[in-house]
Amino acid sequence: MILFFRLIRESFNFAFQAIVVNKVRTILSLLGITIGIFCIISVFTIFDSMEIAIRKSIASLGNNVLYIQKWPWQMGGDYPWWKYYQRPEATLADMKDIQERSTLADATAFMISVNKTVKFQNNYMDNIGVLGVSQDFDKVWNFEISDGRYFSTTESNSGRNVAVIGAEIASNLMENQEPVGRNIKIFGRNIEVIGVMKKEGEDLFGNTNDKIIMLPINYIKTVVDLKEVGTTIIVKAKPQVTNDELRGEMTGIMRSVRELRPSAEDNFAINETDIISKGFDSLFSVIAMVGWVIGGFSLLVGGFGIANIMFVSVRERVSIIGIQKSLGAKNYFILLQFLFEAFFLSLLGGIIGILIVLILVMIISNATSFHLILTVKNILLGIGVSGLIGILAGIIPAYSASRLDPVDAMRTSV
Repeated sequence: MILFFRLIRESFNFAFQAIVVNKVRTILSLLGITIGIFCIISVFTIFDSMEIAIRKSIASLGNNVLYIQKWPWQMGGDYPWWKYYQRPEATLADMKDIQERSTLADATAFMISVNKTVKFQNNYMDNIGVLGVSQDFDKVWNFEISDGRYFSTTESNSGRNVAVIGAEIASNLMENQEPVGRNIKIFGRNIEVIGVMKKEGEDLFGNTNDKIIMLPINYIKTVVDLKEVGTTIIVKAKPQVTNDELRGEMTGIMRSVRELRPSAEDNFAINETDIISKGFDSLFSVIAMVGWVIGGFSLLVGGFGIANIMFVSVRERVSIIGIQKSLGAKNYFILLQFLFEAFFLSLLGGIIGILIVLILVMIISNATSFHLILTVKNILLGIGVSGLIGILAGIIPAYSASRLDPVDAMRTSV
C-alpha cells in the first residue's frame, strides 16, 4: 500500500514537472481534452437544465390528471383530421355525468379559455387569457392565492361576476392599489376581483398563471357560446389510482354518456402529460448524441495529444528508467508510473474544461432568466471521461517504457 501511494506521488510529481518544464507543449496537448470535456459537459448542462425546466412545466399540469377534449395532443396514423373536427366539444353535462358515475376520480373540473381585453379605470391589457372554470378547478390545477380567496360554491353555482386574477395583471392594471374588492371590466361588464394568484414567473414554454383571469363557468357561459370555443374536462385521479385505470373508467363513462355503439370509434380524446414527456424524451436523446459526437472528436484529438506527451516523456527519461530498473524496479512499477502520469495530465485538462463550464453557467444564470444547473452527475462524468482518456492514451507509451532493457536504457542519452 505504501508503495502504491509512493507510485502515485512520483507520477503526480512527474506530471507536474512536465507542465512546468514544457508549458507550451503541455498546454497545447491538453487543449484537446479541455475542449472535448467542455463541449460534452456544456451540452449536457444545457440539456439537463432544459429537461428539468420542461419536466417542471409538464409536472405543473399534473402527473395524475387526464384532460378530456375534442382534439388529441398527438395526432397520427390514418385517422383523418376532419373526423377530429367533427367531434363534439366536451360539455358541462359530460362533466356532471363523470362526477356522478366515477369511482376513481378525486376531483373533476370544467375549463374554457378565451383571449380578451381587460380594463381598469384608464389602464387596459390586451390578449389576456380569461378562463371560465367550475368550482373544483383549484383541486386539479396548480396555483396559490396570495391575496383574497377562491370562488365559493355559491358564487360558482350562481354564476356571480367575480374573478381571481394573476399577479402581473394586478400590478400592471392597478399599480399600487389594493386589487381585492376593485372592479375590472371584461366583455364590457364589471367584474369584482376577489383574489390574486401568487406570482410564479414564466416556465420554459412561456406559460404562466401571472397573466390569466379566472371566472366562474356559470357566469362566462352567459357571455360566451361554449359551442364555439374549445372546452376541457380535467379529471384528477384518487391516490393510488393509476392514469391507465382512470383512463379506462373515463373511456367507459364518456362512451356511455355519448351513447356510442360498441363498434363505433371514440368521439373524444383523453390526453395526459405523459404524451408530452415521451415526445421530449426522443428530443433529449438526440441532443445527448450530438453532445457526444461533438465532444468525441475533440477528445480523440486530446487523446493523441496526451499520447504524444507521454512518448516524449518516455524518451526524455530513458536513462532514469534504466537506473530505476537496475535498482530493482519491476515492469509494472514503470508502467503504472507513466500510466498515472497520463491520467493526471488528462484529468487536469478535464478539470479545466469543467471549470470553464462552471464559470459560464454562473454568468448565464445571473445575466438571463434561464437557470442553468451544473449537476454533480455531469461533474463526475467529466472527471471520469477525462481520466479514462488519459489511461487509454497513456497505455502504449507506458507499456513501451516498462519493456525497456535496463542496460540499453542507461547507455541511452537524449
